[in-house]
Amino acid sequence: MGKSGSGKTSMRSIIFSNYIARDTRRLGATIDVEHSNVKFLGNLVLNLWDCGGQEAFMENYFASQKDRIFKNVEVLIYVFDVESRDWGSDLHYYQSCLDAIRANSKDARIFCLIHKMDLLPEQQRDQIFEDRVKELRNRSEPLQIQGFRTSIWDETLYAAWSQIVHCLIPNIRVLESHLEYFCRTCDADEVVLFERTTFLVIANAATVRHQDLHRFEKISNIIKQFNLGCSRSQTRFKSMEIRGSSFTAFIDVLTNNTYAMVVMSDPNIQSAVTLLNIAAAKKHFEKLEATR
Repeated sequence: MGKSGSGKTSMRSIIFSNYIARDTRRLGATIDVEHSNVKFLGNLVLNLWDCGGQEAFMENYFASQKDRIFKNVEVLIYVFDVESRDWGSDLHYYQSCLDAIRANSKDARIFCLIHKMDLLPEQQRDQIFEDRVKELRNRSEPLQIQGFRTSIWDETLYAAWSQIVHCLIPNIRVLESHLEYFCRTCDADEVVLFERTTFLVIANAATVRHQDLHRFEKISNIIKQFNLGCSRSQTRFKSMEIRGSSFTAFIDVLTNNTYAMVVMSDPNIQSAVTLLNIAAAKKHFEKLEATR
């Protein structure tokens, strides 16, 4: 949900339809409600409802379509244009969404995306984001919300959507515990699991702390762009090995629906051993995926 022009369709197209950011300029305004069923991790189907944000549509949603649009909602994602010139109107429609969610889907998770952050001067971004989220939290009580700053031009979009889909994956804690065991068994610094189509981060396990909290989303963005480049060349990306002065990162297919990235820093562990460990883990994680 969100007002017209806030960027809802652009972000959905980048994450789920393999658009690159500059191509979203070709997208037109959403008329009424666009439905899409997206397969995620093989057997999980995400029913996405992209609701047009023109005022006539928004009024209609709350006047006559509440039961259809807001019933059985698992997640409400409300997108705010950070440069909106009518913040009061944005808050009015957001409040109407909250009222409809309370009445029809009181257990839904709520995510607020403060979008187009790249349009602000860098020195103002933190303060404006914090002010907006603070006001949204106050207006949302007693409901809890999570706020994210996003832009289609950097990794923040992947950070937000990885968190959103993470809460929808059944038995995610079981998957994370198995990933932690795999990480320790390999003597890896870190293991990260990505969904194969969107390259969103599903889960991770680490034995070493890292300072860059956005490294996963940066990798998602880079590898997905590389993958799209391969597709345009009619080739398929399968695996990659990246060597640095202090680490080696392996990105390889783990199951039919996931990639794994294994980061190693121990120079005594040969690459062939890590690749064998990844190959040996594939059947286990495929069986685990089938039980979800």
